[in-house]
Amino acid sequence: MGLLERFLPRTEFDSYEDFIENYKLNVPERFNFGFDVVDAWADAEPDKKALVWCDDRGGEETFTFTDISKLSNKAANWFAAQGIGRGDAVLLLLRRRWEYWVCAVALHKLGAVVVPASLQLTSKDIAYRLQAADIKMLLCVSDEGLLRQAEEAGGGVKRAVVAGTREGWQSFDIGGYPDAFSRPEAIQNSDVMLMYFSSGTTGMPKMVRHNFVHPLGQIVTAKYWQQVRENKLHMSVSDSGWAKFGWGKIYGQWICGACIFAYDMEKFVPKNLLQKMQDYKLTTFCAPPTMYRFMLQEDMASYDLSSIERYCNAGEPLNPEVFERMAALTGKKLAEGFGQSESSVLIASFPWFEPKPGSMGKPSPLYDIDLVNEDGESCETGEEGEIVIRGLSNPTGLFTEYLGDAEANAKAFRNACYYTGDVAWRDDGGYYWFIGRNDDVIKCSGYRIGPFEVESALIQHESVLECAVTAAPDPVRGQVVKATVVLKRGFSPSDKLAKELQEHVKRVTAPYKYPRIVEFVPELPKTASGKIKRAEIRKMEEKTP
Repeated sequence: MGLLERFLPRTEFDSYEDFIENYKLNVPERFNFGFDVVDAWADAEPDKKALVWCDDRGGEETFTFTDISKLSNKAANWFAAQGIGRGDAVLLLLRRRWEYWVCAVALHKLGAVVVPASLQLTSKDIAYRLQAADIKMLLCVSDEGLLRQAEEAGGGVKRAVVAGTREGWQSFDIGGYPDAFSRPEAIQNSDVMLMYFSSGTTGMPKMVRHNFVHPLGQIVTAKYWQQVRENKLHMSVSDSGWAKFGWGKIYGQWICGACIFAYDMEKFVPKNLLQKMQDYKLTTFCAPPTMYRFMLQEDMASYDLSSIERYCNAGEPLNPEVFERMAALTGKKLAEGFGQSESSVLIASFPWFEPKPGSMGKPSPLYDIDLVNEDGESCETGEEGEIVIRGLSNPTGLFTEYLGDAEANAKAFRNACYYTGDVAWRDDGGYYWFIGRNDDVIKCSGYRIGPFEVESALIQHESVLECAVTAAPDPVRGQVVKATVVLKRGFSPSDKLAKELQEHVKRVTAPYKYPRIVEFVPELPKTASGKIKRAEIRKMEEKTP
């Protein structure tokens, strides 16, 4: 019996309907990703590759599961010597360093709580996380800017530096520690394993708690959406501070026996990423739509990407224009996946049906997905509604709560459902189509206008690199559509171009959806995870006299 079969009595399905009806998980009584996946692979296939890592400075390392098993045991003993144990929260500011995988697995083995953090955090952001999550230790990669931000954050927690030294900090030096570590018996499936700070577009980030069986929910993400291949290289582009990292660079992929390719880039340079994709001959690849848009600005045809069998996108909705251009260039149809920091993949393009440009796909078998109206009733075909998960009974992969936020929990969990806050509609083929966040939907002269559809229309114009569509206050209509636009190289802002974009939207979609206001900007405000801050754009518009 292979490792995957320990958790799935059946791994192959004849159709999407078969998948939905018969996908079942075997959840062990005490599942621990470190012991039951990493160590299990090391025992079964000692030389099996787990991680190929490189950076922009010529660094390169390859690790087998045996390597990760032994290094994580050393790290677990090191953490224990620092007083870290079951239930203790540890903040990891490790960028894409290979040590992240070692530290995360070690903390899982200890029963501690992994709290990933982004390299883009300010000292204020770090201070908030240290206090809100009751952090016991902070591990930071040896980066002058990050170390300084962490020092300015204060907090009085233990601090250690990875891949370097710094006065006043411990060094993450595990060389002298044993490479064996006994499995603690006390760790329960219901214990908190992982906690994300959600990248909200307004207000302080919420603390999203996942338990120890969460990695099993990511099997659907890796095997049936991303379609990773055993012993083949998979790359998801994400900093270790975000849930996309957990989605695409560790849990489901390692359960399925894939090898993770990690490129620790200093910053996103499309040419550099394309070169790595070619040189390392990746098999499966996942990135946010923004990265595809920037890569398409380069001469992608000059790179040999023929080894890539599957392209996926996540993080934000995929515009049909990007879908069509990638299909024409590579012969592959981008497979969209939708989910949240609170979940594994909820809706995606699975292998039993054709992706539709602009569609999110169809629901995962892990969750009872539905659309509901403002009265909590199921929506008809073609009717807009909020995406919910019905009949909650701790489905594997879904978060357990927002820590210390009774108001957010009450809003999210009601009527025996989890309310995602995302609005969509469903067609007669069962495909879901994203409209926007609840707060982003524009109400103009009695119409409800989803920003994504207008953005998709705008992005088809040859001058538009990226854009954000939001509501602007209007004394007559209540709200009107505003487009904030970043232009491609070679195009300049003008009243003539603004008018051209308005007419373009009228032709591509319903005329009433066209942006009555067009503003050109050099860049869009974004969260540290790369999501557009539409709330910030709205606030700026409200302040304009």
